Parts: sequence; structure tokens; C-alpha cells
Amino acid sequence: MQIQVSNLHKSYIDGEGRKLHILRGLDFEAKSGSTVAIVGASGTGKSTLLHAIGTLEAIDEGQLRLDDRDLTSFTRDQAAKFRNDEVGFIFQFHQLLQDFTALENVMIPQLIQGQNTETVRKNALDLLEKVGLAERSGHKPTQLSGGEQQRVAIARALVNQPRIILADEPTGNLDNETGEQIMEILLRLNQENDTTLVMITHNTDLASAMQYQHRMENGQLHLLTND
Repeated sequence: MQIQVSNLHKSYIDGEGRKLHILRGLDFEAKSGSTVAIVGASGTGKSTLLHAIGTLEAIDEGQLRLDDRDLTSFTRDQAAKFRNDEVGFIFQFHQLLQDFTALENVMIPQLIQGQNTETVRKNALDLLEKVGLAERSGHKPTQLSGGEQQRVAIARALVNQPRIILADEPTGNLDNETGEQIMEILLRLNQENDTTLVMITHNTDLASAMQYQHRMENGQLHLLTND
């Protein structure tokens, strides 16, 4: 899935009524199947960009296209269907439903689509096995470690076979070793599924494992070159 962002602007009004111009004519491109890291200081607009690509936030001005589709023209229902069918989100905080097991959490996106329950169950179990959690499928989030919860979140993000994964600090709350394990899983699944992966991270070591690196500064992205 080719992502093309052109002249993107986004502003917010703060608590004192001041206009904060977060994204300032930003341009960005991600080729289908590629892995992209976005680094930069907190508050520079990295998450805002990710949310815009995922149609979680409206933009003020600019173009936002995936392949031949203009995402800014989507209705609310079209955007919701696009997110559920074609985008997988992974956040710093796992966003798992605490009353449901790992298996049930992974099943939810396909159940929303109205797919056959037994088929959904098999798909979810297959993904939990891929992330090394088949034996923990019946456990609820409070019975899982932070790394295990994040692996459940990865499986949930992949269950609908999305064409793009948007990951916002997916290792931010994990120790270095667990974070590296999560990164290995994401990169392996990217290769297996040819899924475009766009990830925000403060970890320069993890960023260097991606094919492309961008730094967010002053509301714009700057392509970095690997040594």
C-alpha cells in the first residue's frame, strides 16, 4: 500500500485559546511493504501524523492518499471500514479489553466484520502461535506480562490481514530485551505478509533496523540516511 502525504497541515487550539500549528506543510511517502521509522522529540506531531494516516484525525489542509484513494474524502462510515479492514494499530499502551482473554481480544476485529466464529477463532489462534502465545490464549491481560500483552496487541492488529501497520511507540513501556523481541516479531511479520510498517519510536537502535528513517522537526519530516 503506497502512502503519499503532501503539504499536510494540522493545528490545535490549546487551553488558552492559542492556535498551535503542529504539522506545517509535511510531505511523506512510504512504499508498499516497506518499514519506516519516525523519530523526534515529544510534541513534534509524530502521533498526529500517524493518526491522520489512519483516519483517526481530520487534517486542516493537504493531500493524504493510499494508492489511488483520497483518504480526506472518506465519510465517517468509510473511514471506520477502512480502519477495520486495512489498517492495524499498535499503541504504546496495549488497549486490550481487560474482561476478555488474549484469544477473545484478537478475535474482536473479525467478529466486528461478522465473520464465522469458528473461522475467526482459528485465525486468532494461528496468530497467537506466530507471536509465541498459543499456550497463553486463555489468559486475561492482567495475567500476562507487559511484553505478552504487546504481543497480543500485535496479533490483534494483524488478524484482518491489514495492508498497513501503524505503530506508536510499541516498545515504549518495555525493557530493552523485550522491546527487541517485539521489534523482531514486527519485522518478521512485515516480511511474511508484505505489510507496510510505519513506526514511531524514541529508540534509535530500533529505528536503525527499519529500511527508512525520518526525523520530525518543526512540523516537517526529514529523511535520514543509515550509516
